[in-house]
Amino acid sequence: MARVTVEDCIDKVENRFELVMLASHRARMIASGSALTIDRDNDKNPVVALREIADSTIVPDDLKEDLIHSLQKYVEVDEPEPEPVAAITAADGADDGDIAFDRMSEEELLKGLEGLVPPEKTDDI
Repeated sequence: MARVTVEDCIDKVENRFELVMLASHRARMIASGSALTIDRDNDKNPVVALREIADSTIVPDDLKEDLIHSLQKYVEVDEPEPEPVAAITAADGADDGDIAFDRMSEEELLKGLEGLVPPEKTDDI
């Protein structure tokens, strides 16, 4: 029965290796409880999977995407790119006290860093 089913599947999936991969993946899905799309007729899971592919009750491209997704160890998530934020400036050019840190010179920064005191060490570390 399986040999005839494989010959029927070649029209749907031309590469025999890919057909074996897809059918075995579908057979594992059936074994794990996935719903059947055809009658079992006392066939085992690999034959049922081949018959599903041959009868076009499942789409081989969808099955291939599911197989690839199941084999991936790391799934890359597409995150939206951050939008550029325009600089906040005063409309009339006046100095604003909230953004004065943007105008700090290198010397002022070094003086501020020299004035910092390291935290005291404790016995908990």
